[in-house]
Amino acid sequence: MSDTRDRSGKNPTGEPSLDDYLIKDANSFALNLARMIEQAGKAAAAWIEPREQGLKSDVTAEPLADMVKTLSKLTEYWLSDPSRALEAQSLLFSSYLAIWTNSIRSMAGEPTEDIAVPDPKDKRFQDEDWTKNPFFHFLKQVYLVTAKWGLDLVEKADGLDEHTRHKAVFYVRQLVNAASPTNFILTNPELFKETVASNGMNLVNGMQMLTEDIIAGKGDLRLRQADHTYFRLGENLATTPGKVVARNDLAEIIQYAPRTKKVFKRPLLICPPWINKFYILDLSPEKSFIRWLVDQGHTVFVISWINPDIRHAHKDWEAYIREGIQFALDTIERRTGERKVNVAGYCVGGTLLSAALALMAREGDDRVKSATFFTTQVDFEHAGDLKVFVDEEQVSALEEAMLREGYLEGTKMMGAFNMLRSGDLIWPYVINNYMKGKGPVPFDLLYWNADATRVSAANHSFYLRNCYLENRLSRGKMVLARHRISLADIRIPVYSLAAKEDHIAPALSVFVGSRCFGGDVTYVLSGSGHIAGIINPPEKQKYQYWTGGPAEGNFSAWLDNAEEHPGSWWPHWQEWIEAQGAKKASPRYLEDNDSEVLGDAPGYYVRIRI
Repeated sequence: MSDTRDRSGKNPTGEPSLDDYLIKDANSFALNLARMIEQAGKAAAAWIEPREQGLKSDVTAEPLADMVKTLSKLTEYWLSDPSRALEAQSLLFSSYLAIWTNSIRSMAGEPTEDIAVPDPKDKRFQDEDWTKNPFFHFLKQVYLVTAKWGLDLVEKADGLDEHTRHKAVFYVRQLVNAASPTNFILTNPELFKETVASNGMNLVNGMQMLTEDIIAGKGDLRLRQADHTYFRLGENLATTPGKVVARNDLAEIIQYAPRTKKVFKRPLLICPPWINKFYILDLSPEKSFIRWLVDQGHTVFVISWINPDIRHAHKDWEAYIREGIQFALDTIERRTGERKVNVAGYCVGGTLLSAALALMAREGDDRVKSATFFTTQVDFEHAGDLKVFVDEEQVSALEEAMLREGYLEGTKMMGAFNMLRSGDLIWPYVINNYMKGKGPVPFDLLYWNADATRVSAANHSFYLRNCYLENRLSRGKMVLARHRISLADIRIPVYSLAAKEDHIAPALSVFVGSRCFGGDVTYVLSGSGHIAGIINPPEKQKYQYWTGGPAEGNFSAWLDNAEEHPGSWWPHWQEWIEAQGAKKASPRYLEDNDSEVLGDAPGYYVRIRI
């Protein structure tokens, strides 16, 4: 049998070559398979050992039970009517028949058009054999048709309440992503060829990485998404100069060094989320929002939350307000002599900040003069995909697990967020790491994403119940420090920023929540999503933002009438914040002999890893 390939390894006739799929060295391949199995055994042992020692307890049954219960309701709808079930099956099998017919015609040399095509943004099917090889092309078509059929079953099912439908879409999408032929060696041409070319060495390396990742997760899989050896906090991440100027059991307060001849008289306090770490706002000098703020003349203070353990199990929202936000305000007043402060909150940090401002209004604390909220929900009726994980049964099961540990483990939180975009944040790395056997590249954003934090039990329970389950904050029913608080009591100017493609804090949810405040609210919509829509330096000239006045009426109508502006929203916010007070003062320098300085930014708490 002659080899018709050219020196590049390609078949000049354009026909698919089988040579790339044939094992050349059976002995080496068999040896590497044995080594792979040995490494897989080590991975299994790393998973089992902490469970045998009682160091790990799984709550896998609860989410699996919820998935089965949700999909059972979907199945019940389609099977309760034989004609309905027959119609659904007929649609699927007619598509299969069309694919089969096309395959026969294509092999006979007739031109055909694909029954289904991937989304242009879908990067899974880029290998040319997904198109040129009849087997893989057929497989791709069957998968795409089946995936669409499964999602259509959810969309067309009548009688499902919105929460059940939301969960059904989520679970079906997880199954669709997991069942992709790209996730299996024998059904992914790129993986197949790479396994043959390396005689299976890629699988040996992959299983070794899997073992390392389970060990790193102390019995849970800690999926690596970036090269962890490349980044160092304070060296090539979170490098904006500053000092830790206060610390308690829950938070460090960081003050950043001035970089301008004059600074705004009114300091700026940032309250980041505690479900991940604050340095998303200070990744690199080119991307750093904190550095940019300092360069505009702001005296910036940031709360760096502790990565909690069992000692913090009782720390609830009141504690986070008293020992976090108000502790920071006290620190700012002591260090600058200023009582009037601007504040900004990001994601759930903004939700906490809104509750704190409502409580402070009830208590007569008027130190905050303006508030900025980045992708912050205060009304949870239209909350994002995280609602999939929140109902009474799931929250009760989670509370029971947290009662044992004192906190929600960071790997669980990280896994939940990754599942929201499993096609982007899970499966590509499973393929690259454990099947190709290649380590991920250095990527600061994904390094931060994997730098997970625990969440104290009392804090998380309060948040899930008061916000997601009962929506108490927007309804004026949340109770803090024995006060029933209302967002309507917040009468200071508010800048509320949403992101158009945000799946965690949807733009509609932020829009509706912006109506809850009692003062003047400037609602702005950024392009992109929950992270990229916020971390968007003007120099990059990326994305866009929309302005359209107050968050009134219908969101779609607001967007239709809004004015689109190219680039970053940062300069627009700067104009807004200066309009709230532009008086200048001398820079507040940080001296090395300052008795209150506890260390250099980014501090100690941010370095505590799970």
